[in-house]
Amino acid sequence: MRDLRKYASQTQNRLVIGLLMLVFTLGLGLIWYFYGGNAALLGLLCLGSAVVLVLMIILILNVIGRIAQ
Repeated sequence: MRDLRKYASQTQNRLVIGLLMLVFTLGLGLIWYFYGGNAALLGLLCLGSAVVLVLMIILILNVIGRIAQ
């Protein structure tokens, strides 16, 4: 029998990764097409900093979860 929690977790992770890939490729591509290379680099900087902040929040929540256990 399959572990449905593991399957749901894998599916959710794959959806998030797919969304990030779509935002980075299509979003930055459209910025580059309409506004040029400098705007695309700024968009990349903004998206990168947002990802770093989200990863920091996830890390902090994981540490808090391990301390609580």
